[in-house]
Amino acid sequence: MAHVILGLLLIAPQSFYDLIKGFEAGVALFYSASSGSIRRALDSLLARGAIEVASVEPGGRGRKVYRVTGAGREEFRAWMTGDPTGSDLETAALSRLFFLGLLEPDERAPVLRRITARIENDLAALSDLDRGLDATDVAEEHRDIVAHQRAALDYGIASQRFMLDWFRARADRQERSDR
Repeated sequence: MAHVILGLLLIAPQSFYDLIKGFEAGVALFYSASSGSIRRALDSLLARGAIEVASVEPGGRGRKVYRVTGAGREEFRAWMTGDPTGSDLETAALSRLFFLGLLEPDERAPVLRRITARIENDLAALSDLDRGLDATDVAEEHRDIVAHQRAALDYGIASQRFMLDWFRARADRQERSDR
């Protein structure tokens, strides 16, 4: 969440309400967040010195506009160029893809290749699980349950294969455009 907020603020300084609208307008397609979670992330980023208040509008509400600090830029860049972590690879990959234009052109293909490597590892783990299940005897009374569980696994494998093909093609296009 914090890195997505940093990315949005790198595009342009924004208020809390602008950030909510930014999530609703595009980020929510791959990353859901409540106003409370956005507020908590903003407070954490402020406390760490990754963002600062750029201005406070006069008046009763005192609307604050936030901007990224040098430390926040470094944190964002480290996140973008680091290995995708966490259990939700799709969100990690799409978050980086969404903000890839904030990096220098020569930094983009390596980011896509790290995402591809993570997809390959996750796909290998699912494929190993699939092979292991092939060798498992299932009691008759559980076959219906297992059949649907295998369908979920098949979906996961197909999804990972699609994502792998898509990110490989995108990385190839990026590398060609960098030449």
